[in-house]
Amino acid sequence: MTSLAKTSRFLRVPSALCLPSRRNFHNYFVSHLPSASLFPDSRSTAGPSAPNRDLTVVRIPLRSAKHHFGVAVSRGQRIQNEDTNQAGTITMPAFAKRPPISLVRGQDAAAAAKAAGIGTTAASALGDPQVFYFAVFDGHGGTECSDFLRDELHGYIEQAAADLQLQSSLQKKDDPKKLPSSLQDPSTLSSPTILPQHDHEVPPSESSTPRPLRLQSDLLQEYRRTIGGYWRRFRPSCFTIPPIPSSRDPNPPPPLTSQGPITLETVLTYAFLRADLDFVTAQARDTRVLLCETKTGLAVPLTADHRPSSPTESRRLRRYLSDSLVTDSFGEERLHGLANSRSFGDMGSKRIGVSAEPDIVRVDLHPAQYSFMVLCSDGVSGTLSDQEIVDIVKEAGTPEEGARSVVEYATEVSSDGDNATCLVVRLGGWERRCEGGLGSMGTKEVREMRRVEAEDPRRRGR
Repeated sequence: MTSLAKTSRFLRVPSALCLPSRRNFHNYFVSHLPSASLFPDSRSTAGPSAPNRDLTVVRIPLRSAKHHFGVAVSRGQRIQNEDTNQAGTITMPAFAKRPPISLVRGQDAAAAAKAAGIGTTAASALGDPQVFYFAVFDGHGGTECSDFLRDELHGYIEQAAADLQLQSSLQKKDDPKKLPSSLQDPSTLSSPTILPQHDHEVPPSESSTPRPLRLQSDLLQEYRRTIGGYWRRFRPSCFTIPPIPSSRDPNPPPPLTSQGPITLETVLTYAFLRADLDFVTAQARDTRVLLCETKTGLAVPLTADHRPSSPTESRRLRRYLSDSLVTDSFGEERLHGLANSRSFGDMGSKRIGVSAEPDIVRVDLHPAQYSFMVLCSDGVSGTLSDQEIVDIVKEAGTPEEGARSVVEYATEVSSDGDNATCLVVRLGGWERRCEGGLGSMGTKEVREMRRVEAEDPRRRGR
């Protein structure tokens, strides 16, 4: 699972409210290894395929797993680096269509491995496979917001999954497994510490409304009271909430008494909006996510720049603020002068329609279908094409080397010296990353030409 965010202008958070986070983010993943591979016992007479070998659970620091994950950072020519990133595992129910399968080939070998517990994915506290969390945050005008998201956003997602009662997609309805008591009671999870939590008494008329629906409705009401403007009429498409009451209506609609299934989209949207509202109350450009398709070697973008002129954003904004979009002298639509329409922070822009609502894309990752995933800030995506980024990573021996090469090249050919962050995640087709299409040669000539131009002061910037 991936999560991206952008930051924009903001007010400095009062120091009295900047409490240290109490969340214990897991920056490691868990794996099962045969005990014999860690502590060989020469006295053992059991064969290598014996199905009763004990397993040892090991914690592997993700940032030390160079063959699975890599990240590189450069401040470019800026005074400071405002980009941040995060990587680890989070505690939440699974949302995959099917459980992960063993990588052992052959039916006999797979059966033996299953009996021995070898090659299976270590389960989380929920009884589900681990959920990996990777994020890049592009700060703009300071580091407070990007640092806040790095330290807290994963906690908001975990909290939202518990509060909204997200159910595992891999456990059957009659599965006797239940969530741990610490997750059944959301009050036992530490809440984000940027602001004190507001406790609201539930009116008697809302006592029949399910708690997840009340939380969604209360969040939007807080946006209306705190920010207003665009948010007075805003309703996320993935929310199932009671109708908005009107002060002019003498007979307000009754509250909802039932709800549909809570989806991953609902949880992520709620978490992003909740984090944004908390930060704005206390008080850009886009990041990019790419996949490399193993078969073709092509870059597959998962995100799109949130420009007011894009079809999705234009429809969203014109639905509520038809008179707020203007066209500048270059023919580009802007929202009250802003080129971006989604970000965290910036209370003033929230009033006119800038939103922290996530743009969610689901991708089913089949075995070896994709070689790797790249997350990068605009210091990379604003300088290099998607295919250039992917081709540079193909030439690297490890994800860390690939991330470092992307940042070094982007910094070398950049014309504005923006902060640059690149995060590379190894996927099933990593070993075959150069087999598809032209491999890394597709953009090699272009990259070499750009490097030569960057070294020539007479041609740079043309």
